[in-house]
Amino acid sequence: MVETSVAGHPAGERRRIDFKELGSALAPFALPIVLLIAWEIAASTGLVNARLMPAPTKIAAAFWRLLLDGSLLHHTLASTQRAFIGLVIGGGLGFVAGVLNGLWKPAETFLDSTLQMLRNIPHLALIPLVILWFGIDEGAKIFLVATGVFFPIYINTFHGVRTIDPQLVEMASVYGLDRKALIQRIILPGALPSILVGLRYALGFMWLTLIVAETISATSGIGFMTMNAREFFQTDVVLLGIIIYALLGKFADMATRAIERRVLVWHSAYQTPDGAKR
Repeated sequence: MVETSVAGHPAGERRRIDFKELGSALAPFALPIVLLIAWEIAASTGLVNARLMPAPTKIAAAFWRLLLDGSLLHHTLASTQRAFIGLVIGGGLGFVAGVLNGLWKPAETFLDSTLQMLRNIPHLALIPLVILWFGIDEGAKIFLVATGVFFPIYINTFHGVRTIDPQLVEMASVYGLDRKALIQRIILPGALPSILVGLRYALGFMWLTLIVAETISATSGIGFMTMNAREFFQTDVVLLGIIIYALLGKFADMATRAIERRVLVWHSAYQTPDGAKR
């Protein structure tokens, strides 16, 4: 008698399918794992200077030590709070400006040219001026993050609004949708894929800006932790801080992609060929 699964498929086929799915899930981690093993071997055998490039096991030990004394959680929460306050402020302003300029031609005429000039100024070059404006308190760091995330969201929101199919807008008008309903039901949903792409770009700028901003006389945050560790030549803590920044950025990007899959389930680009969600 052939053993079958609950769905009626042979057990061997089910196992093959499970292994295939497991392999697909683990494939993205294969290269990082290989690199970590090579790094550990190189540090242990002296191929690289273990003081300048500590082995992954040393970094893991530093992680555990800082986790136990509570400092790692404290600094991570401080950085995350700064990052997302700046994202809400800068991203919210960028979204509003993108929608306004995309929908209303006079706003584009008066604002877009100025914004494009400001966009070409490296926001990190404003650090001396920001210190003069805000001092070295939290306001300076949040301002820099907000400035960094503003333009990716503004540009993509503006693009998304402007590239809505005119035939859809015309059809909505024929069906009697007023201006408010047109924006809520046609324009914003149609622009949402572009807006979320802008959000993903903005998240990268957010963490990049925060790394630099937290070197401005901070007393907490991952940047402060790594700068303080540098003073005492604790390379393992410096590398740990870099890894944490990378992981926070990855988690933020994963959260954005999850939002994309949920809110864009109707969009063909977020469906598999058989019509299922990605």
